[in-house]
Amino acid sequence: MHSNGEVGSDSGSGSDADVAALAELVADAAGVTDAARAVQIREVRVLAAAGRLAEQQTAGADERVKAREMALRSIAAELAGVFVTTDRTLQRRIDEARDLVEHYPATMDAWEAGRITRGHVRVIQDAGCVVPIEVLGEFERAAIERCEGETPNRVRDALVHLAERLHPRSFSERHEAAAAGRCVRVQPGADGMSDLIATLPTVIAEGVVDRLTRQAREIIDARPQADSAGNDDGAASGTVEGATSDATAAGAARAGGLSFAGDTRTMDQVRADVFADLLLAGTPAVDPTATGDGDGTLGAIRAKVQVVVSALTLTGEDDGPADLVGRSPIDAATARELAGDNTVWDRLLTHPVTGTVLECDAYQPTAAMRRLLRARDRHCRFPGCRQPAIRCEIDHTHAASGGGPTHVCNLAQLCKRHHDVKHHTRWRVRQLAGGLLVWTSPTGRVYREDAPPPLVAFAPAIDPPPRTSPPLGDAPPF
Repeated sequence: MHSNGEVGSDSGSGSDADVAALAELVADAAGVTDAARAVQIREVRVLAAAGRLAEQQTAGADERVKAREMALRSIAAELAGVFVTTDRTLQRRIDEARDLVEHYPATMDAWEAGRITRGHVRVIQDAGCVVPIEVLGEFERAAIERCEGETPNRVRDALVHLAERLHPRSFSERHEAAAAGRCVRVQPGADGMSDLIATLPTVIAEGVVDRLTRQAREIIDARPQADSAGNDDGAASGTVEGATSDATAAGAARAGGLSFAGDTRTMDQVRADVFADLLLAGTPAVDPTATGDGDGTLGAIRAKVQVVVSALTLTGEDDGPADLVGRSPIDAATARELAGDNTVWDRLLTHPVTGTVLECDAYQPTAAMRRLLRARDRHCRFPGCRQPAIRCEIDHTHAASGGGPTHVCNLAQLCKRHHDVKHHTRWRVRQLAGGLLVWTSPTGRVYREDAPPPLVAFAPAIDPPPRTSPPLGDAPPF
């Protein structure tokens, strides 16, 4: 008879050598976990300190709220260059870090001691955001005890209920306040797709999904009749509910309630098509401009997007993606459909080697300078920002009040946020030839912001001249 150790040695993957190797991996993993926790805690404290610095810089200043916001934006933009992210993201992380350090000291201590993980900290902070500051300490202590020895996802519901019990205001009161924050936002995804996220009262959200589901079910149930009609006369049949004749509605005519022979869309696909069709082509029931039996003016509003597409793609000579400015590439078929009903075109003449936009004209000319800047910049020109030019403001790099000319060589697109940062903080910018912007942060860091490259790749007969950095030097920025 073999001993237990001998059996383990003979059992392949359960040998003593394998167990020893696994033990070494576990020890390494524990070391990595400890090191990662230390780095995460240090990052949180650095970001919290950045938030405190913004407040200290504006202590006693007039219009203190606006001054603090400008200081925080400036600091966030400075740190964003180090963290290689956007200043908006950094500002949000600064606010979260400061809230954690200042309002959850016991949680920070438990995290540093290794009693809980970063996941537990997020759950505690998320659930605790509704707890009044007077009882936050009580919530924190109970929450830490619940977290020890359990995974974050298992304690989330318990902490939410704990926070509810400690809140002095009724759920109805808090729901009314929360409903004021309802919003819609877009989260870009891969392969020309995005998530459209609407934050709504739960009953409204459930009602929307139920209506979409029932409408999609009606369309799917109508398929046998459509297939039968198609077999009888060789033509597709069906109806379009609320469809639009405006092709800029991004394909609404081919979506929505269209029922036709050979329709093989899934429930999810039909539901998504109906959703897009209703939003792009429907008239809101709450339109305050509606009078009598006529439609209100809100129903006449059509979706507007900014797309840059090459002539080769439009003519079908290639299927390269077009650029939905500020978001992501879109497929060639969608770009061609959008182009089909567009009555106003901006035609861009670009340099054959560098791709710099040289001229811009249109069949129906309007504000040529604005068109050129919109074509050249495509989005906000602050480092890291991708806000589309159609939602930006035109800024004089060298202020007009200081003698700066109103010319494309002194103009650039900036979103409202970064326009304010330029004028109300110590961020400075110079504009060089070809629309190149050179930003200098308050601490002296320099960021080169080139005009976006062209979408069409050219193959010149000769090698292009090497790209060199501009003479950033010590010349004072405007």
